[in-house]
Amino acid sequence: MEPGTLQGIGTVLALLAFIGVGAWAWSSKQRARFDAAARLPLEDDVPGNEGH
Repeated sequence: MEPGTLQGIGTVLALLAFIGVGAWAWSSKQRARFDAAARLPLEDDVPGNEGH
């Protein structure tokens, strides 16, 4: 194969991977999981431990 063909195949594979990750991240199935992960830093705070 020519180098240009391999580069084209690599570009198409990278684009498909990017679209796949984007579709996974924006799917409604992941919303609850991401919302829970977004709240983790706030739930981790322990009252009375501000000095450390």
